[in-house]
Amino acid sequence: MTAIALLFLAGLILLGFEVIVPGAVLGIVGSLALLSGVIVAFVEYGVGGGLATFSVAVVLIGGMLFLEFYVLPRTKAGKRMFLHASVSGTSQPGPDRGLVGSEAKAVTPLNPSGFVLVNGRRYDAFSQSGHADSGTSLRVVGVDNFRVIVNKP
Repeated sequence: MTAIALLFLAGLILLGFEVIVPGAVLGIVGSLALLSGVIVAFVEYGVGGGLATFSVAVVLIGGMLFLEFYVLPRTKAGKRMFLHASVSGTSQPGPDRGLVGSEAKAVTPLNPSGFVLVNGRRYDAFSQSGHADSGTSLRVVGVDNFRVIVNKP
């Protein structure tokens, strides 16, 4: 009985620290300790004792999860541990399809990728005609998801 209680105690402590410590190692070791306690109960006390021990393990894990995910976030210490804010930013929209046919000027060398200036805005670009030096005049021939496709005129 002492071995089962010690395995359960160790397993619950390790599973409890799993919420605080990143990684799954403590959770796996804690689960294995609880499983070992159930196996020892099956060996020592038979099917009835093993099933009762398994039931106790399920109730203890459920109670611990309730404490960790319902009670702990509402405490002063828990409010400092859990993330409550979210990122509200958005990414910059891709280039407009209306740029096709516009004049572009290479801001950086295009080998074949680089940056161009189109209508006063800087865009990531891909040169279909290969290398283009910085300052080269180009024409927008297409628009990809996040870049413009240019050619030498």
